[in-house]
Amino acid sequence: MAHHSPSFPSARQAQIIRANQRDLFHVLSLKEQVDNVLRSSLGTRWLLKWDKEVDLILKLLYYGLTIGRAVQTLGEEYTDTWQHSAFSSKVPSRASRIALVLVPTLPSYILAKWGSHLSSLSPRVASALRILPMSLEVVAEVNLAIFYLRGTYYDLTKRILGIRHISTTPENPHAHPPSYSLLGILILIRLLYRLVHYLRSRAHDANEKSRGKRALDGTRDMFIDDRLVSSMLEYVDPENAPVKPAEEDENTVLDVGAIPARARASRNCTLCLEERTDSCATECGHLFCWNCIVGWGREKAECPLCRQALNLTRLLPIYNL
Repeated sequence: MAHHSPSFPSARQAQIIRANQRDLFHVLSLKEQVDNVLRSSLGTRWLLKWDKEVDLILKLLYYGLTIGRAVQTLGEEYTDTWQHSAFSSKVPSRASRIALVLVPTLPSYILAKWGSHLSSLSPRVASALRILPMSLEVVAEVNLAIFYLRGTYYDLTKRILGIRHISTTPENPHAHPPSYSLLGILILIRLLYRLVHYLRSRAHDANEKSRGKRALDGTRDMFIDDRLVSSMLEYVDPENAPVKPAEEDENTVLDVGAIPARARASRNCTLCLEERTDSCATECGHLFCWNCIVGWGREKAECPLCRQALNLTRLLPIYNL
């Protein structure tokens, strides 16, 4: 008597989306808790310096202990889905699982950490490094649009490796799953708009060069008190920068020495834990040292206190606080 292995239906789009969202939620929650522990024990400056490494290690641990061991992630467990190879109809091979863990995490870390150093090797390498992240983003959006239209391969790496999802939940023949085709169409429209905008900007730059004019990069020069903002946003290493006493702060109208000790204690920057110097305010109204918030913003574009979006060109110098 022949024995037939059980067959499971393909996971539905909603299950795959919820599984990915759940995994992202758990990774972000774990990162936030680890950040709080490291910030309280080692300080904000240490965390700012090693934030990328901490993020990489946490992702490698989370996905390595789940996908790397051929078990469900927390998101897949939540939605009752499993990964399987479309080529062999079995559990993904060890090489495929290693690629699933490393490919989404390691290249982005390398580009973020050492991209600026690699760009000094040659103009060709610098040009490739500038184009590569944007190209990968476009390819990922195209893959996402295809997923919303066809329902397979939410992740680009899984599409390349041929790893799909199956569900242990029986299909309900009387229920119609939701359609995400409209989202796919909207993504394609956005990509088309970006392509048209890019081609127009290239044509405009070519015309400017043919007329002997300087090509613009699409941004306007911004000034604060006759100082160019771009010159004020130079790289700052908060770990190695010497602490400047508040009495030597030239960018304040206050007589810091005359301020009572209790009032001065409330002027500490939450990033360096020292008394603020070159004080500035973010759009959300929080005060920091200029060098501290610029160093933080180059690593993470969000306010360290309230997590609102942080735009370094919109920092406001404060001279009387």
